[in-house]
Amino acid sequence: MDGPSEHPELWAFLESLHCGEILAGTVAAIERFGVFVGLDDGPDHFVFPGVGLITIPELSWRRFEAASDIVEVGQRVSCEFLQFDAWNLEARLSLRATQPDPFQAFADRNPVGEKLHGQVTKLVPFGAFVQVADGIEGLVHLRELAWTPVEAPSDVVQVGDEVTVVSTEIDRERRRLALSRRQGSPDLQ
Repeated sequence: MDGPSEHPELWAFLESLHCGEILAGTVAAIERFGVFVGLDDGPDHFVFPGVGLITIPELSWRRFEAASDIVEVGQRVSCEFLQFDAWNLEARLSLRATQPDPFQAFADRNPVGEKLHGQVTKLVPFGAFVQVADGIEGLVHLRELAWTPVEAPSDVVQVGDEVTVVSTEIDRERRRLALSRRQGSPDLQ
């Protein structure tokens, strides 16, 4: 690890930043682990393409396949400063922190017990994920897919199916939504 004497300008810049501060810059490179940002007010980094790094989870509240679905090289971004990574001499940044969390807005508008309509997006051994609003998915557990016991989700639903569900639990902290297809459609077999 380099100390303050190795790169005094960079060290001084990073130490001057405060958690929650909004920093502007340009996307310099996209890697599989995150996105490097050249900060407007910061010095260049001696190794990396930018002194700021947005890790993959901090790019967006929504689910996405690749970082390039969210940003592109050369794009201007405003990010919230999270922490000074003294090991890599970089500013850890969050792009999603500057945007409203759609899950919290959804939870405000849709209390537990609300009937929702959505589309099956993914099948997993223990149930099915259903998108009930833009960027909002919930899990219908295997036991909540039908009134009769189900071996596999594909026995009763397929990706793309439109279903009616009821929210049974909203965990704001973990951003998790539990759904029931059984309660949403009492006439299910």
